[in-house]
Amino acid sequence: MRLAVLSDIHANLAALDAVGDELGSFDELWVLGDIVGYGPQPNEVIRRLQELGARAVTGNHDGAAIGTVDASWFNPDAQAAIQWTTTVLDENARAYLAALPEVRRDGELTAVHGSPREPIWEYITDAAIAAANLGAFETRHCLYGHTHLPVVYQADGAHISVIPATASSPIALDARRALINPGSVGQPRDGNPEASWLMLDTEAGIAEFHRVRYDIALTQRLMREVRLPRWLVERLAIGR
Repeated sequence: MRLAVLSDIHANLAALDAVGDELGSFDELWVLGDIVGYGPQPNEVIRRLQELGARAVTGNHDGAAIGTVDASWFNPDAQAAIQWTTTVLDENARAYLAALPEVRRDGELTAVHGSPREPIWEYITDAAIAAANLGAFETRHCLYGHTHLPVVYQADGAHISVIPATASSPIALDARRALINPGSVGQPRDGNPEASWLMLDTEAGIAEFHRVRYDIALTQRLMREVRLPRWLVERLAIGR
């Protein structure tokens, strides 16, 4: 199965559409949460995912937008963005977000937003946290987002290998268990502003990471028009 994996779109329709144009042939599209928040087009992004038949899990920003997650944990810019998002979500978007599960499992794949042991909030930022999460899922691979950083953590006995994800080097996945992050479509934070996504070939055991240019200036203009915080606008151009 060819599985297109997206995460952290954050209401950035220009980035999502650019990725959509590059997807090519795939069997299923999975989205690892934080569909909304930060960006200027939450309703449009959700409608596009519905058109694409995406299978998604919920993220902390998704829950905060409909009141099921406490946004007081957010930094001031994130709080301001989610408050704005709450005011503009239409009925379709609210119903869509409310129906998203925290965890999705299919065959040898588990999907979450944060981590398998804390699907909404925990950040997997290093090998130690990855190792601590290995006992929290039963499948061979766990797909997660939240950090906005593309990376693979692969188990080798008691050791965890950290495999940087680059668009130029497909990663071979064998029988070892792995935690896989596709990076962020709508707000990358690895210093590269291009949208990040993953094509996972489950039969061949190949993870191919991709980067896609999109019209950052368009998203920034739309954000300024609705007066989203300045830093959220500026960070798109630097990928931080």
